[in-house]
Amino acid sequence: MTAFLIVLAVAAEAYLLGSVDTGILVSKYLYHDDVRTHGSGAAGMTNMLRTFGKKAAALTAVGDVLKGVAAVCLGRWLFGYLPADAAVSPYLGVYLAAILAVVGHSKPIYFGFKGGKGVLVAAGAILAVQPVLLPVLAVIFLVCMVPTGMVSLGSITMAAAYPVLTLVYSLMRGLPTRDVVVCTVGAAIMGGMVIWMHRSNIRRIRDGKEYRFGQKHKSS
Repeated sequence: MTAFLIVLAVAAEAYLLGSVDTGILVSKYLYHDDVRTHGSGAAGMTNMLRTFGKKAAALTAVGDVLKGVAAVCLGRWLFGYLPADAAVSPYLGVYLAAILAVVGHSKPIYFGFKGGKGVLVAAGAILAVQPVLLPVLAVIFLVCMVPTGMVSLGSITMAAAYPVLTLVYSLMRGLPTRDVVVCTVGAAIMGGMVIWMHRSNIRRIRDGKEYRFGQKHKSS
């Protein structure tokens, strides 16, 4: 029963933290508007940048990354209270928190279940779980984004690469098989969620209509 309550607490804290959508709050209280009524309709950094500018985008980015970090750190702390005989991977708590934080960001309970795409929240979670992978993921992102101007393409490619890098890194560290499986499956779920949230972008990339960084975007 104790283990179940701890797992429930981790899932709840991560989802509720993830639901505190920085982009929506910044657009509402600083610009008296709702970013979701503009551009792509998402409450993420890219749409904030093209709708309200650099300051709004920076505030959104910092808030989204920090809530990913906070959710994972709280999850790790709560899992520390598991009974010694629980026999579960210590990575289960951090990945459960990371996944639920991304879910909360994309489907925020406080804002009608319409939020952002979770890339920066996932980045914050990775920073708390595997900071060594972030520079590699950043390079992958830039290699895709810089020549094309498409932030979405960089995000999608980075999300696809994340579980592969996690598997390689886990094996290099010599983690027990149980932990390798938990880390790889958790990373695959996170990456899959980010890709799924970009499905409309994938269609626009295929059709040659995707927004490119620096372009003006008409409000819907």
